[in-house]
Amino acid sequence: MATKRDYYEVLGLPRNASEDDVRRAFRRLAMESHPDRNGDPGAAEQFKEINEAYRVLSDAEKRQTYDRYGHASVDGSFNGGFGAQTGFSGFGDFGFEDIFDTFFGRRTATGRRPRAERGADLRADLFIEFEEAVFGTKKDVEMPRHEPCGTCSGSGLQPGTQLEVCRRCGGNGEIRRTHQSLLGQFVNVSICDQCRGEGRVNRTPCGTCRGGGRVQVTKRLEVAVPAGIEDGTQIRLTGEGEPPETTRGGRAPGDLYLVVHVPSHTILPWEGNDLLVRRQGHDLVLDIPLNVAQASLGDEIQVPTLEGAVELKIPSGTQYGKSFRIKGKGVPHLGEKRRGDLQVRVHIMVPTELNREQRELFQKLDASFRKTANSDAKSLFEKVKEAFGV
Repeated sequence: MATKRDYYEVLGLPRNASEDDVRRAFRRLAMESHPDRNGDPGAAEQFKEINEAYRVLSDAEKRQTYDRYGHASVDGSFNGGFGAQTGFSGFGDFGFEDIFDTFFGRRTATGRRPRAERGADLRADLFIEFEEAVFGTKKDVEMPRHEPCGTCSGSGLQPGTQLEVCRRCGGNGEIRRTHQSLLGQFVNVSICDQCRGEGRVNRTPCGTCRGGGRVQVTKRLEVAVPAGIEDGTQIRLTGEGEPPETTRGGRAPGDLYLVVHVPSHTILPWEGNDLLVRRQGHDLVLDIPLNVAQASLGDEIQVPTLEGAVELKIPSGTQYGKSFRIKGKGVPHLGEKRRGDLQVRVHIMVPTELNREQRELFQKLDASFRKTANSDAKSLFEKVKEAFGV
């Protein structure tokens, strides 16, 4: 089975392409590869591929899911996927209105081509601490963006004035050119370059925003970061993106996507040492050093956690790499009350320097071990206890 191409690659776009970039790329490629205009035998498959990519990348929610999970969100293997249709049979799967809009320019009831209904989405990075990702937090984010102009209320018009009919297109919003070919008349329809498809032009622009309907501001937002969030997760803030170029027609602003960045580990102090704690799914993993006596004889130790120390019993004869699980001291499941566990892994530390007393004890222990190799009269554990005088 052939590997599916990345949708951004299909449309020839970078991953940060705007909605307008996606729309323009689709219109151009659809014109080039439509089977009715392209005699290439592979045109139908290419047109189907372009259609599928456009269906996903032109929809903000589908695009966000695709950016996170790739084709798994499309082919149904991802439970949260949207199941994009991929069949091709003429205009059926693509939709006649989409074809008509692509090649001839669909009109509204007023006779003008509709403009984008919402503003552009924004993306920003949010850096938080390891503990904040585990327990959740609130962060203040300063975001440079545009807002509707206060002077003209976003219309781009000088107060007291109104739009005028475009002289170039006569208010239609598009330019039609007729060409004669061997196949008959061919009508080329393009958006009017004067009014950009609106059919109306602003000849009295607002002095504050210069007709743009927007002004540059820095907005401060308080963002709630949920407990259990992972590195790379996106938080969507609806309506906090760019406003539309003008607010005429009640168009809505885009959304703000915050990409969360979390360190891979944190440090906990313990008995004069710095212990590294890292995340493994919903569990936390902590490596604890023990000396050979603790591992051999057993001990009760205080284990540091992100919420304070807890007691852990080390049984006698504990081996290097042994893992103990402390329930409920891990990472919360996102949006749930359940939590993972803390895995405590034991590392037996062999001393590099010994004082006289310690050396004598280890020599006794060594002699005892040598006897154990030749006699099963006493267990290894009993030999250790005997050597240390326990």
